Amino acid sequence: MPFMSSTEHGFAQAISNLGYCNPFLPERIEYEKAALGDDFVVSGAIWSKQAGLETGGPNIEKILLRVHALVEDLRGRLDRLRPRQAENAPGKAAPESEPVDDLALYEDLALFLLFHRYADNFLNVAVGELGGHRAPQSRVAFFGKFDADLGRYLRATPSDLPAATPHLFACFFQVRRAFHHIFEVIIGDSMSSARLRAAVWQSIFTHDMRRYRRALYNRMADLTTLITGPSGTGKELVARAIGLSRYIPFDPKTQTFTEDFAGSFHPLSISALAPTLVESELFGHRKGAYTGALEDRAGYLEVCPPHGTVFLDEIGEIDVSIQVKLLRVLQDRAFQRLGETKDRLFRGKIIAATNRDLAEEVRAGRFRADLYYRLCADIIVTPSLAEQLRDAPETLPNLVHFLAERAVGPEEAPRLTEEVLEWIGKNLGGAYPWPGNVRELEQCVRNILIRRTYQPLRTRRTTPRDDLAKALKESSMTAEDLLRLYCTLVYAETNNYQETARRLGLDHRTIKARIDRELLKEL
Repeated sequence: MPFMSSTEHGFAQAISNLGYCNPFLPERIEYEKAALGDDFVVSGAIWSKQAGLETGGPNIEKILLRVHALVEDLRGRLDRLRPRQAENAPGKAAPESEPVDDLALYEDLALFLLFHRYADNFLNVAVGELGGHRAPQSRVAFFGKFDADLGRYLRATPSDLPAATPHLFACFFQVRRAFHHIFEVIIGDSMSSARLRAAVWQSIFTHDMRRYRRALYNRMADLTTLITGPSGTGKELVARAIGLSRYIPFDPKTQTFTEDFAGSFHPLSISALAPTLVESELFGHRKGAYTGALEDRAGYLEVCPPHGTVFLDEIGEIDVSIQVKLLRVLQDRAFQRLGETKDRLFRGKIIAATNRDLAEEVRAGRFRADLYYRLCADIIVTPSLAEQLRDAPETLPNLVHFLAERAVGPEEAPRLTEEVLEWIGKNLGGAYPWPGNVRELEQCVRNILIRRTYQPLRTRRTTPRDDLAKALKESSMTAEDLLRLYCTLVYAETNNYQETARRLGLDHRTIKARIDRELLKEL
């Protein structure tokens, strides 16, 4: 008889897709709909700190109830179909009457159930270590129960997963940790924020989580991540989320994770140090290598553990002489301390960030092309605050509340949020561009907290042509917005629809429909 009915197969396929999808992309919603049908509860397509609970809300609760019932039923069928004496036979193929794809879907159902069953346990380990409430690399007591549950659900299948329980345990811990770090630090309800969260998730796991679990989990250090975007857009927060979410092996003998993830992130701000100090901090030095080097010292590349991360902030400002040495690290994983000739091995991951246009820096001869190509295997672009607010104006009160809570605590935050929003509305207005991005907004909140006012940095007034040039450089406008701005600028010169249409190669009706009347008044 068939192992699964067609209805069960369809449900299991939806759960399989849901379990391996990027949780921050709208596809998650489609898989939830496919699993629940008419019982699906409509919610926003953007999963953010403001939109709902970190656990996923009522849809996940309903799905888990169905998954649990189906897994228990299917497990009983498997026990009846397979003789007891063959339960542990290695490499046993599935009988012809049991489609392999049904067995694979059953495994995915069981893994989905187990992940959510132990999600809070994994989160408690992560939060405890990060907050210093749990000793690093201390024993994880629930591993034995997890191991028993995995064996119970998969003992009647030909899967090799029970033998790889420590690896699966480490993957589950990584997934839960990564979701928490992304969810907590990259806030906002805009699509640009959602795309950023999804991009960070892909940077950690790639687009194919099955392949990641099979083969890539121990190779991601070979791929450098480059984070670009304007100043004040949270590039270090993104880097920290990636760095604290790396795979860490689990040792079943000691029942501990082999590294302390909380101490594995090593940030270095290149712009804050002289080149010699940057080189010393990064590579280390031998006693007497330069004036002031009074003892041997290990640099970040040396102290970084195999599953740790070195973050190079403002990589665009790194001295050319250091670029050569950094290139060797990325190519050969080798480096030398200052004053030494002995090669040492770098075993971690490099993440770099810049607000500069590195391609332009390469063209100008200030940045090595070969280093740039080593850095750009994985690129993440952080959106400006203005971009987020254009996409979702409600992001502003959410961000202000987040920053207010950080400044004065959760009880006082609502009152401070109201005060800040009222001041911004009266004095800056909704069109204020926030050139300093979230960093400026944070200072605005603090200024109003202390003095009940905020004085923005006054710079040269930008013109619409400046806005057009900036948008083209940063790729921060949609094609429709660019066309509207360009049509308006040209029309302001010609004051004639036909001439504007001739210059732009468009129909005059298209020009007329895209003129921004409010902007035209300012030109």
